[in-house]
Amino acid sequence: MEDADRLRDEVLGEISRAETPDALEAIRVAALGRRGRLTELMRGLGALAPEARREAGAALNAVKDVIAAALAEAGDRLGRAARAAQLAGERADVTLPVQTGETGRIHPISQTVDEIVAIFGEMGFVVAEGPHIEEDFYNFTALNIPPEHPARQEHDTFYLPERPDGSRLVLRTHTSPVQIRTMLAQTPPIRIIVPGRTFRADHDATHSPMFHQVEGLVIDRTTHMGHLKGCLIEFCRAFFDVEDLPVRFRPSYFPFTEPSAEVDIGCSRKGGELKIGAGGDWLEILGSGMVHPQVLRNCGIDPAEYQGFAFGMGIERVAMLKYGIPDLRTFYDSDLRWLRYYGFLPLDIPSPVRGALAGSMAGGAA
Repeated sequence: MEDADRLRDEVLGEISRAETPDALEAIRVAALGRRGRLTELMRGLGALAPEARREAGAALNAVKDVIAAALAEAGDRLGRAARAAQLAGERADVTLPVQTGETGRIHPISQTVDEIVAIFGEMGFVVAEGPHIEEDFYNFTALNIPPEHPARQEHDTFYLPERPDGSRLVLRTHTSPVQIRTMLAQTPPIRIIVPGRTFRADHDATHSPMFHQVEGLVIDRTTHMGHLKGCLIEFCRAFFDVEDLPVRFRPSYFPFTEPSAEVDIGCSRKGGELKIGAGGDWLEILGSGMVHPQVLRNCGIDPAEYQGFAFGMGIERVAMLKYGIPDLRTFYDSDLRWLRYYGFLPLDIPSPVRGALAGSMAGGAA
């Protein structure tokens, strides 16, 4: 068994001196491979007497186990060292400019928000923002939404766990709470546009549990329904870049406006293709109405002195219509191929001077 002990000491010494995984693999093959030194010794056991064979076999197996354990430990050590060296070599300075050779793209949602803000900004609106997690008062009660309303049910709304007093916060279901917060914090006149992220328990090709809305609010002493119609007609024609776009208002119902109206734009569906413009058909795009007097009272505003209008629309919906995007879910797939096609160049910044359609999309889908 002196040969086995000598082999063990030699192989362990080689393992301790190995500097790379490849060198370690060569040692393993030379010792334990099909023609390795230890394998050859084990093949010679058949020539020994039974008692000697048993003793020699146990000794060789013990040597094999020691060598295998040493190889595994060295493999882990060298692997960690190789990974550390690789990471050190691949370290990136995030303060340096991107060197990928590919121009980044603006997401259609970001672009659409900028387009909408640019149009309403020219009309004198200012952007207002608010929290995503809201109190029940701002999201429902102040907006004249009663406790039994379906929108308050858990099948439609995301609630947070109960607080010690039994109340629950909610992921805002619309951006209307920002209107309430603004009316409580400011004295009229008020003219705001509110883009933001909202949440509802729904998910399919045309609905997402997280989506974006933009709402507008005007409060002063003289605003009436004619101002609402003029504002939204001008917006629709500017946004879709159709100068004579037909726009109609249909009576509707919302708890927070009275009277309320759905806004439709003209379109054509000939040949199974949707085209925005005059065409004998209609497409609903947003809701609107005069702010309900009770909502004004809830915000400490006297409805005998002030009145105003409000409106809201889904940003994804109008983006899909304008840019021919067929499935809402693709907005959130993080697919770079999709973004290269539907995205915008970084300098395609909407403005009242250049127009909402200034610039072209990467894929030419406009």
